[in-house]
Amino acid sequence: MTDMAIMKVTSNGQISLPAAVRNRWKVKRVLISDEGDRLVILPMEHDPLDLLEGMFAGSGQRPSEDLRAEARAEDAATEERKWGPSEDA
Repeated sequence: MTDMAIMKVTSNGQISLPAAVRNRWKVKRVLISDEGDRLVILPMEHDPLDLLEGMFAGSGQRPSEDLRAEARAEDAATEERKWGPSEDA
C-alpha cells in the first residue's frame, strides 16, 4: 500500500508536502493532474520552459525583421508587375 498523508489547504490554495516526500523526490516543482475523481501529484525534475531556452540559438535563422522586409519587397515587386510602377516611385 502507498503512504498517505492528510494535508491542509490554506486560504491561498497552498499545501505543504510532507518532509519524507520532499526528501525522497528532491524536486522544486510538481505537476497536479485533476483526474475527475482524484488529484494526482507528479514530481517534475525540471521546469519544462528551461528545456526550451536556447533551443534555436545559432540555428542559422535570419531575424524576423529581415524576413518581413524581404516579404514586403516581394509584395511590392508583384504589385509593380501587376499594376505598373507606383506614383510614389
